[in-house]
Amino acid sequence: MTRRTLLLPLLLVGLLLTGCTGDDTGSAPDPGEPTGQTDGSPTTSTPTPPPTATPAPVPGNRKCRALDFDEAVAPTSPTREVDCSGPHTALTFHVGDLDTVLDGHLIAVDSDRVQDQVATECPERFARFVGGTEDEQRLSMLRTVWFTPSVEESDDGANWYRCDVVALRADERLAPLTGRLAGVLARPEGRDRYAMCGTAEPGTPEFARVICSTEHAWRAIATIDFEGQEYPGLPVVRDDGQQRCEDLAGEAADDPLGFQWGYEWPTAKQWRDGQTYGLCWAPD
Repeated sequence: MTRRTLLLPLLLVGLLLTGCTGDDTGSAPDPGEPTGQTDGSPTTSTPTPPPTATPAPVPGNRKCRALDFDEAVAPTSPTREVDCSGPHTALTFHVGDLDTVLDGHLIAVDSDRVQDQVATECPERFARFVGGTEDEQRLSMLRTVWFTPSVEESDDGANWYRCDVVALRADERLAPLTGRLAGVLARPEGRDRYAMCGTAEPGTPEFARVICSTEHAWRAIATIDFEGQEYPGLPVVRDDGQQRCEDLAGEAADDPLGFQWGYEWPTAKQWRDGQTYGLCWAPD
């Protein structure tokens, strides 16, 4: 998911204002006369300091927000906090400091180096926050999104990043968050509430991925991992994965002699994006 955007920096120009005195009529003073003070002492003036900007406030941790999908995938988020006891779609689970200094020089908040820091830190902290095994996390509809200050806010001194947890209800739609989310996938009821389901058999026109707390017909029951850094190729991820999925579905079925199963293998693009596993499905 693309989360970066180019923001134009705000140029702040401070004007140094100095005081001056003259006669009441506005005419120029006689060159031989002292100005301002009449006792012959030197004239002094106090410069007016240039305007200063107030940094954007640091987001509060364990705070809730009512984001929509577009706001959740944006790089910055001005959305106000809401009461966690009411409707909300995002929970901030970590707030940290950006590393914006490289070899003694400041680097831009939207630089690859700064953004990569957040893109690494938030998923790692997300896994520890929601709990459960890696497989249980993959089979859930919980995701992490992250935000940094805008370039303008960074220029004004803001130096934080924010990690939120959200749940996908369906394609490009967020689900409301309920209950305690810390360690949620380590609890059976939490895994069931946020599990990944489908509206029909995978691969059919009627299929859509949805959260299991909504109406559904199929459930993702396991992931099929593949080894190696490079994409293994379609025959491997399709044929090998299908056999492994059939075996898993048979073990989980009430009737091992008569059961249905479905399999989604990773595409080359999904592999490049980090999904190096397939999904095994069964009717629910």
